[in-house]
Amino acid sequence: MSPILLAGATLNQTPLDWEGNLDNIIQAIAMAKEKKVDLLCLPELSITGYGSEDLFLSYWYPKKALDSIQKILPHTQDITVLVGLPCRINNQLYNCMAVLEDREILGFVAKQFLAIDGVHYEGRWFTPWIGGEVSTIECFGKEYPFGDIIFNKKGHKYGFEICEDAWRGSLRPGHRLKQRGVDIIFNPSASHFAMGKSEQRELLVKESSKELGVAYFYVNLLGNESGRMIFDGEILYAERGEVLLKNKLLSFQAVQLQTFQFPAKAAKPLQLVHNLHTKNEEFMAASTLALFDYLRKSRSRGFVLSLSGGADSSTIAILVAEMVKRGVEMLGGPLFIKKIHREGDISPSSSIQEITGEIFTTAYQGTKNSSTATLNSAQNLAKSLGATFHHWTIDEEVNSYTHKIEKALGRKLNWEQDDIALQNIQARARSPIIWMLANIKKFLLLSTSNRSEGDLGYATMDGDTSGSISPIAAVSKDFILQWLRWAEKEKAYQGLSFVNSLQPTAELRPQERSQTDEEDLMPYPVISAIEKLAIRDKRSPMDVYLILKEEISLEPSILKGYIAKFFRLWSINQWKRERLAVSFHLDEFNVDPKTWYRFPVLSGGYREELGLMENLEE
Repeated sequence: MSPILLAGATLNQTPLDWEGNLDNIIQAIAMAKEKKVDLLCLPELSITGYGSEDLFLSYWYPKKALDSIQKILPHTQDITVLVGLPCRINNQLYNCMAVLEDREILGFVAKQFLAIDGVHYEGRWFTPWIGGEVSTIECFGKEYPFGDIIFNKKGHKYGFEICEDAWRGSLRPGHRLKQRGVDIIFNPSASHFAMGKSEQRELLVKESSKELGVAYFYVNLLGNESGRMIFDGEILYAERGEVLLKNKLLSFQAVQLQTFQFPAKAAKPLQLVHNLHTKNEEFMAASTLALFDYLRKSRSRGFVLSLSGGADSSTIAILVAEMVKRGVEMLGGPLFIKKIHREGDISPSSSIQEITGEIFTTAYQGTKNSSTATLNSAQNLAKSLGATFHHWTIDEEVNSYTHKIEKALGRKLNWEQDDIALQNIQARARSPIIWMLANIKKFLLLSTSNRSEGDLGYATMDGDTSGSISPIAAVSKDFILQWLRWAEKEKAYQGLSFVNSLQPTAELRPQERSQTDEEDLMPYPVISAIEKLAIRDKRSPMDVYLILKEEISLEPSILKGYIAKFFRLWSINQWKRERLAVSFHLDEFNVDPKTWYRFPVLSGGYREELGLMENLEE
């Protein structure tokens, strides 16, 4: 049997962008043909995009996806193309790969196991195919084989595990494919990005090639497809238990193609290294790509940020500036400007800082409780990035609201009695004017909430939570704090030196009260430790205490107090999490009820469970 040249292409697709999605597919085929590829694998659901949500429930949407095959077929002369789409048979919708070759349809393979946990809700839309079964589908006036099928290319047998199929251990289709004598298994995927997940995929691909005795080719989708979920565009190839090919992830290019000859000849295994530095890089790369895609797909003109000089808003400022930097480096200035639809008013010869100034506007909105330290921090950071910077105070607005309510109540407000209200009105008074600026400029307003604040409701609704998107709502505050120090040192963002010297504070109480976030809440590492057990691992308060008392050096009574505070605040603040702006899924878990963790808005608040914990011996 002669060797064959395989290729995988990762695509940045968008639901309902039929023309754009088809253009990417045709571009990938053209790139493959230019390299004389024999067989090209495209990602899962690449015709429609994975994030089509309840569009999959309609009849017209899958039908239009199937009709798109007719537009792809003319481009498949002298090449085999594997492309993902939804297919409906007998009122059941299946997640499929179509195999196209020499302008003909060879058949359709259906996914056997559906992803139904975390950010995935495939069971809402699709039906799993039964392994070993083969049927037919009628389309375009002919019948084609449909189901659990293998194919042949120049004497080499190949089959599929579609994304989740590969993660089902002894039940995975790969074992039957091995028995059927396949040489190559393709894994077209729509696997969401999470920090550290690439390492898991590398292990899967490597071990699969060894255990199943096949060449294993993995191809993932790319980009912030539809708002929340990010795909990293990973392409992996392994033989005999060694990863031989891995591409650069999270590209701003809409199409990436990687080729490999099967069987491999004297290929050198890759040396793959992962550490905390890797996670920091992944966070930056994923967030910047997500911002870029959100900006261009929403057809907004730029971003507005209320820049407080603190850690959260400064993180987002760095990410926006880094988005411009990476976009220009990967695409070139003219194409980057065109992609964000600003070619009409931004010169193609503009520098990175000049582009940043055109698409990124910041404002420091001070009060009498704000410090010169945070003003200097915000101003210096904005200047170092090239962002447009404004500074105004909102004391007049706060005083106006306060005087009106004092008149209505017939008494003066004071910090002893009205602490939360006096804090919140400052945060809320900032919202209308920053929204006004965003509306006038036709920019997206960036919200600055982080995951730790989301856990405990330490945020003012319609205040600091105001925004179109919330880029860091899926990462913890202690991660943010270490990331900022890393970004200053490793990425030379010197403007962060002011930010990193400050203690995190909301600056909503008078300065003589010395407000800090951790005094209001608890130490951020403790929040993260409780959160991982309570939310990620879904443990009870008693379990959390029994585990953490062995891991954290705290007095039992103090630890119990922190755990009780976490569960109480978590319970009463679900309504806030329901209203947070759209956020990116970045970590192994998040607290967004629309994607990862659902919790009742009204509940008993763990009263009995906290009582059991309190009664444990210390």
